[in-house]
Amino acid sequence: MNDDPKMIRFPGALGLQLAARLDLPPRKPAAFALFAHCFTCSKDTLAASRISAALTAHGFGVLRFDFTGLGGSEGDFANTNFSSNVADLVAAANWLGQSHQAPKLLIGHSFGGAAVLAAAREIPATVAVATIGAPFDPGHVQHLLAPAVAEIEASGEAEVDLAGRKFRIKKQFLQDLGSQNSRDAIGSLRKALLIFHSPRDTTVSIENAARIFMAAKHPKSFVSLDDADHLLTRREDAAYVAAVLAAWAGRYLGAPVMEARPIAAGDPGIVTVSETREGKFAQAITVGKHRLRADEPPGVGGADTGPSPYDLLLAGLGACTSMTVRLYADLKQLPLEKVTVRLRHDKVHATDCSECETREGKIDRIEREIELEGSLDNAQRARLLEIANKCPVHRTLHSEVWIPTRLAG
Repeated sequence: MNDDPKMIRFPGALGLQLAARLDLPPRKPAAFALFAHCFTCSKDTLAASRISAALTAHGFGVLRFDFTGLGGSEGDFANTNFSSNVADLVAAANWLGQSHQAPKLLIGHSFGGAAVLAAAREIPATVAVATIGAPFDPGHVQHLLAPAVAEIEASGEAEVDLAGRKFRIKKQFLQDLGSQNSRDAIGSLRKALLIFHSPRDTTVSIENAARIFMAAKHPKSFVSLDDADHLLTRREDAAYVAAVLAAWAGRYLGAPVMEARPIAAGDPGIVTVSETREGKFAQAITVGKHRLRADEPPGVGGADTGPSPYDLLLAGLGACTSMTVRLYADLKQLPLEKVTVRLRHDKVHATDCSECETREGKIDRIEREIELEGSLDNAQRARLLEIANKCPVHRTLHSEVWIPTRLAG
């Protein structure tokens, strides 16, 4: 099994590999967008993932990546600064242009918004820029570092607690912030600009949006996000941003918003499930040339003519796990003779899971046991167990899954 084709890597500004995700619509993208995440965040924040998914549904290809030293990207965050973030954005745009098509739309969330405003001049293909809760001046983040600024100035660096995580900040980071000229960057943008901001944003005040708007030349637009929070943690807020952004961008990109089209049975990658009417729950499943069955056991009213839906879910995870382990073992020439995966699904009380975010009611628990046959040492077995958790289906089950549903016809 190949790695998820959506997950890619490319060299950033410092020559280190940056982790990225490229989401593509089912048809040829109307245009490509590049998304920059918030300060010390990652490409997998709720806002980034939800907005990217919604834009993909509107026909855009969307690249989002982790800045150097963050998320899955290589490097030490302490060696980065605002200028290196801007350079990472340019590197991402160059990769996109070489591999697919240069981004016509730049989107930046919070500190990422300040970065796209600065980077836009260096990405000629870009014709439209959108910011979400962005500060007028990248130096705005200094208030987050305030408790450690004196130590940074005196010692050259200090450890700072940001949203519960520790980051090392060097003096060069502060010096770089002080060298930025936001007013000139925004005034010379020469691209269509859309500013999203919530008047109730307590992290970056609404006055920042006003300053960006006043500094920018036309065409420029402002959209109030009403009672949204800074990180757009509510799904409906992210969906609203994406819907407005897609409609607005289409005006400047010449890219029509893609309408949902019917899923045809013959389309590649389509799974079709339909009732057989041979019992209460019996289903016929078609996957390309393959035919399967699904049913429920007699205890719940089925006829047991095939695996249950949860059995099929476990089978998918188990098959993916085994394939991923085999692929890695063969790549590294490990003496793995056979892989066997056993799985079990239960509903358990949330209070029984100390590592889970959900604290009330019940949650799904999938127990997975992997048997590795062969003359493997303990280190090799531990590594294969680690690799099993990188199986694409495993990662899908652990990530946010978006399932747009509509009536056919």
